[in-house]
Amino acid sequence: MKKDYKILEKSSIYDGFFKLESYKLQHTLFKGGWSQPIERELFRRNDCVGVILYDPNRDEVVLLEQFRVGPLVHKPCPWLLEIVAGGIEAGESKEEVARREAFEEAGCEIEELMLINEFYTSPGGASELLTLYCGKVNSENIGGVFGLEEESEDILVTTKSFNEVFQLLEQGKIKSGIPIIAIQWLALNREKLQQKWC
Repeated sequence: MKKDYKILEKSSIYDGFFKLESYKLQHTLFKGGWSQPIERELFRRNDCVGVILYDPNRDEVVLLEQFRVGPLVHKPCPWLLEIVAGGIEAGESKEEVARREAFEEAGCEIEELMLINEFYTSPGGASELLTLYCGKVNSENIGGVFGLEEESEDILVTTKSFNEVFQLLEQGKIKSGIPIIAIQWLALNREKLQQKWC
């Protein structure tokens, strides 16, 4: 099968903090030929960077808690436990974003960065490609309320032992996909990181 697609029509529905576009398209089929015309909306936003902040000497993870509008649809508590993350601005490298966001959101200086992976967060309808890192930090004096006032951020920062964080994950208390992936990666690579970074 030759993988191919045709955009038949494209229009902008909304252009604000985020963008919403409408597409009419066709794509080739595994069994051969072309699909019928498909209409889809695409949620456009800048690509993002996430970073799980880890202190290998203290075996601690830096966690953020903040209000998120998405969970309101399902009516749970809209304050989520997360890791540092933010959008890539024009002219910034991914590593620069990781360091900037760690400082703005958690007051942390990253000592070393290790790439975990890149992935689409919701490819069925969103363009966002996320680059995920693990950042080595000294968590000894980390904690408090952080975030940029001009972005209406109100972020509670705490540190917890890796075992406490993994227990929160197992108890279903971490509901956001990016920290779930990062914590599971850390569970698989923690001993290697301690050997490398300690």
